[in-house]
Order: sequence, then C-alpha cells, then structure tokens
Amino acid sequence: MKAIQVFDPALCCSTGVCGVDVDQSLVDFSADVDWARAQGATVERFNLAQQPMAFAANAAVKGYLERSGAEALPLILVDGEVALAGRYPRRAELARWAGLRGLALEVKPAESCCSGGKCC
Repeated sequence: MKAIQVFDPALCCSTGVCGVDVDQSLVDFSADVDWARAQGATVERFNLAQQPMAFAANAAVKGYLERSGAEALPLILVDGEVALAGRYPRRAELARWAGLRGLALEVKPAESCCSGGKCC
C-alpha cells in the first residue's frame, strides 16, 4: 500500500472544528482520513505550526514552499511524489492513491432526528 503524506498549513488543530469559523473542507477531510486509515491506508499529516521540521526536512515540500509559499498549502505526497496541491483530496482520491479500489466510496448522509417518523 502506498504512503500518503499531507502537509497542512498552520492550523490550531487538524479537524477544522477549533475556533469560531469551522472549515467544512477540513471536517470532511478529517473524516475521510479516518475512513482511509480504518481501511488500512497509511496517511500521515504534518501541521506547519506544530511540525515545521517535517516541512524543512522533505526536499519536495521545501521546494514547493519556496516556490509557492505557505498560502498554497495543503500539499499531498504519495510515496514522496506530489499528488495534489492547494486543496484537500476527496475520499475517492485517497482511496485511489492508497489502492483501496474495491471499497464502496459513497458517503451516506447522516440520519436526522426526524427519520423513521419520529421528530424532535
């Protein structure tokens, strides 16, 4: 299975639910990473604010930051090669990169409290 590395911008947390402005793309991506890991994928995340040496120690990431700046993050590497930059991948992309081809990739909507004829 391939190794996926995610180099996040400087964040207070990786889930996107900290502070007053929740970033839905981070919330979705965090759930997709949890899903991929549960399927056996290897996904590592590095936060610029908390792990700057991981950015400096990786030649591909360091070069990307020198050319594009931190505002161009996130950067996603698959087996050390740049796979995506500037946005977080979707679940289907994570699955493809990790070799999880045979798995259902649908995201089912959560049931509301009014499901099954019961209302809140």
